[in-house]
Parts: sequence; structure tokens; C-alpha cells
Amino acid sequence: MLRDLDPRRLETFRVVAQAGQVSGAARALNLSQPAVTAQIRQLEADLGRPLFTRHVSGMQLTESGRVLLDYARRVHRLLEEAGERVRADAPAGGALRVGASTTAAAYILPPLLRAFLAGRPASPLGLDVGNTDEVLAWVKEGRIPLALVEGLTRAPGLSLQPYLRDELVAVRPARGPGALASVRTAVDLAAVPLIWREPGSGTRVVVERALRRARVVRSPRDTDPVVGDTEAIKACVLQGLGIGFLSRWSIQRELGRGDLVVISLPDLSIPRIFSWAQAGGGLSGPAAAFLRHALAHPPAPSGGPGR
Repeated sequence: MLRDLDPRRLETFRVVAQAGQVSGAARALNLSQPAVTAQIRQLEADLGRPLFTRHVSGMQLTESGRVLLDYARRVHRLLEEAGERVRADAPAGGALRVGASTTAAAYILPPLLRAFLAGRPASPLGLDVGNTDEVLAWVKEGRIPLALVEGLTRAPGLSLQPYLRDELVAVRPARGPGALASVRTAVDLAAVPLIWREPGSGTRVVVERALRRARVVRSPRDTDPVVGDTEAIKACVLQGLGIGFLSRWSIQRELGRGDLVVISLPDLSIPRIFSWAQAGGGLSGPAAAFLRHALAHPPAPSGGPGR
């Protein structure tokens, strides 16, 4: 006889499915990796079905896993709504203020905000944008209750909830210097200029970490451009100033027009996660309602694979 599903195991399954890996889910849940693995295996045993296929690069859902994930998300939303209904001490209306790192602010939040605000009474909206370090500091200070940031697996003093998968890819201009077009492997990056984000950027942290994992000796040089904005990086790449690492979310338009080319580097993969950051104690009012909406309607990059 099928056992009743343990809601704790179901929540662990949901977080693993969103993170795409046990290690990231363990950090988000504040559990050990063996504990997370044991919960997933017990859930699979309870159901008599495999929920994931395991790969070196992470965990992929089986068909049964995709079916269960839909229910797990619904259960998670219901529990959030129940908690919010009980502890809410602010009206549903009022100002909504959220923060975001630059990529999330430009390419992920606008359609989410538009859909959330549609049909609601007009109310003030504030979107504070900065690099990841800045945005996390604002959440800690209480300046904003909620923020969407990139590339982190932990943030001391804050709660991180994995939300969307992303990938940073190396791009070059479709028509540009021949040296850029000759890059075929990560090792080749040592011979060409790279365009970097500023210190404190989540994107820069993720790229530097990935290059070290690939054993590529390539840190920022004095002659490498350092640019603090995604659109400005794209402009520099288009001018042939170097190779840039950009989120797939940010380059759909340029890929569609044939202006940029993604460089396939078989020895370098840079996946990352967008996560919601909040302080302890939970959310209330418009911020809580917006987070519920965002979790219920995760977007996918247009023209690219859903993440």
C-alpha cells in the first residue's frame, strides 16, 4: 500500500529539482548532502518510481519527477499562503519594493512585475538595482524585504531560495577580430582580451570560480576592460574589444539578429542559479504576495531553453 507522502521529503524534492543538484539544495535547506540524498531515495522508495536521473553535471527529472514537481510546487504555495494568512500584519495593498542584481533586474523581473501588477489597484513600486553584494547589503539593512540575486549558494544572515537556472556563456561578435573567432577551448582564453564585470558582481565571482575549476590560468589583466553593466558589456563585445561572459537571459535579442555568437567551450561550463534573498522572519504584505506570484509563474528565456 502506498504510504502517505512526507511533506518534508516533498519539500526537499522540490528544492533539489529547482537547484538541479544535491549540493546546492543541501545548502539552501541547511542540511547535509547525505541527508538530502537519503530523503530523495526514501521518497522514490515510497512512490516506487525514480524521480531523477543522476549525471555528473547534476540531477535531471524523470517523467514521474516532473509530474510530482507540479504537485510539490502547489503544496509549497499553499503552505506559504497559510503561513502568510495567519501572520500577516499588513494590508494586501501598499507599496511593493524589491531589489535585484543587474541581470535579474533587466531581463527577469520586468515581466514578472507587469503580470503581478495587472489588475491590482495602482500602488507605488520600487526596484532597487545593484551588484549582488550591494543588493544583499540592502536586504540585511532592511532597506528592501526581498531581492533576486545571481550566482550564490549561501548568504550569511539571509535566507536564499533557489528560483531559476541560468548559464553564463562566452560570446564574441559575429563579425570581429580573427583572434576572437579562433577561440575553441577554455585554454584559448589566455590569448585574447576578456571583458569583466566589476568586483562585487555575482557574474564575475561565478566566472572566476569556473575558470579555476577548468584550470585555466586567466585572471583579470590591467588591459582587460572592466564594465559594470550587461548592456555595456554587449556593446564592448560587438565592438570587438574582447570576449564577454553573459547570461543566456540577456542575449536572446542579439542571437536572434545574428549580432553575437555563443562560443562553444567543451571544457568550460558555467551554470548558476538565480535565488530569492530575504531576511529571517518571513515576508508580509505586497512582498509576500509578489514572491508567491513569482514562484507560481517562473519565466523562461525567450528563444532559449527553459531554466
